[in-house]
Amino acid sequence: MAHDGQLNVETPILLEDLLALTAAAVQPVEAILERATETVRTLVSSDGKISNAMVEANQTAAHGLAWLATYAQSLRQMQSWAEALQSDGKFGETEQLIHQIAFGEYLWQIYGGIQMNQGEVVRLQDLGLGQEEQRGLMDPAVMTLTQGGNTQAARSRLVALMQDQTANATVGATGLDEDLEMIRDQFRRYATEKVEPFAHEWHLKDELIPMEVINELAEMGVFGLTIPEEYGGFGLSKASMCVVSEELSRGYIGVGSLATRSEIAAELIIAGGTEEQKSKWLPRISSAETLPTAVFTEPNTGSDLGSLRTRAVKGEDGDYTVTGNKTWITHAARTHVMTLLARTDPATENYKGLSMFLAEKTPGTDEAPFPTDGMTGGEIEVLGYRGMKEYELAFDGFKVKGENLLGGEEGKGFKQLMETFESARIQTAARAIGVAQSALDISMQYAQDRKQFGKSLINFPRVSSKLAMMAVEIMVARQLTYFSAFEKDQGRRCDVEAGMAKLLGARVAWAAADNGLQIHGGNGFALEYKISRVLCDARILNIFEGAAEIQAQVIARRILG
Repeated sequence: MAHDGQLNVETPILLEDLLALTAAAVQPVEAILERATETVRTLVSSDGKISNAMVEANQTAAHGLAWLATYAQSLRQMQSWAEALQSDGKFGETEQLIHQIAFGEYLWQIYGGIQMNQGEVVRLQDLGLGQEEQRGLMDPAVMTLTQGGNTQAARSRLVALMQDQTANATVGATGLDEDLEMIRDQFRRYATEKVEPFAHEWHLKDELIPMEVINELAEMGVFGLTIPEEYGGFGLSKASMCVVSEELSRGYIGVGSLATRSEIAAELIIAGGTEEQKSKWLPRISSAETLPTAVFTEPNTGSDLGSLRTRAVKGEDGDYTVTGNKTWITHAARTHVMTLLARTDPATENYKGLSMFLAEKTPGTDEAPFPTDGMTGGEIEVLGYRGMKEYELAFDGFKVKGENLLGGEEGKGFKQLMETFESARIQTAARAIGVAQSALDISMQYAQDRKQFGKSLINFPRVSSKLAMMAVEIMVARQLTYFSAFEKDQGRRCDVEAGMAKLLGARVAWAAADNGLQIHGGNGFALEYKISRVLCDARILNIFEGAAEIQAQVIARRILG
């Protein structure tokens, strides 16, 4: 540390000083979050209870609180990461720079305004905090880190170190154990050899990912990764799922997302299925003999799943007949079973009358995508996320066996679906990290190769700063995601943590892709350049598995009680 108390990359930072500074900076953030929670709770309460109407009327404050809590959790997890690396002797210069830049930037944003998206900045005064309360952030450690943590010199030095690393390396030690890093290496090699060289062509031609890739992933255990061994899976952790999803998505989000539907279906069956359903379906899903798709959303409902109108009527033979429309169904054509959410109680207009089905169908072909009686469908043409295709489905007299009612009991569908959201959002956060890492890989290479005004783009400070911030925020999102996965693996409720990881990860992915395209200049706007695909792929992450606004709403409601 320099004599004036500022961090300075030209003068080596004493490791003890950096970790002591960042540790000391966490406490004022915790205090400001606690105070903000109190003020927002008062703002949205009526007669001592949280009012849904008042939360909605004060969305900026409520959602801003969710973002503030996400930043506080991010700094906590970065501190845990840094301390663990230090104790293992792995906290090198790259990691120190990532750590100090992350704290410098996020502390400044907490004080001056958190970027919820490009056009919405939430400030502490929006949460009801006055100047006197905000002065709590004028702590010596916070002031030192905001003034000297995220400097041009620090960012330039980080990028210089990044250039010395192996091409497409993960920047900085992840902090994972040796077994998880072995899994990472295996899937990174696969993505590099079998996915990246072909992904852009699949995207441009709007082609389905080849079955050969699905079969290879099945052999590698991707579809049964977290399914218990007694049902034919590998019984591995959610953390391992994160690593696999991240590395495959780094190759192409479509490939990284292939296992998402299998993960959702398996979670539904494990948590809510009968023993017969578990024994029948889980081994098939694990081996990819059965490919599932999730059929939840309807044209006029979006995130409001409680108002679904698709009907499932039970006949005298015990089987069901389904009528209604569904939309945004990923990988619908060539899959074998649908996790289908439908209303079995016509007297209800909310989530209580919904049931979940394991609805069997015949896989389609290009010529006949939906050959099963009682269902038709059409493709939705999309900007990105193309490898599995999106569809609208219509059901008219579609038959579902009575034995395929999940859990054998009506009215449990919404509750069963809620139990999958933690895993789905953790995996989506991991996919977002992979997409962001892909943007960094592509942009780093382009910035080194492209010459302007007699030198490589990477030598221009604003270019190198963009690359540095990509690397820093990827690590922040990664640590938040791993934390939520570890919580899930320990059997602890982690809907807030998973939501935070997804909320931040999606923003980080979009920022990385957008800045990556900016580094490419006009070439980035050309379809032939990979960054154009990554930009399109990144955009969906803020929408599916819970739009950012819904995610912030859920986090805020849980924080407020």
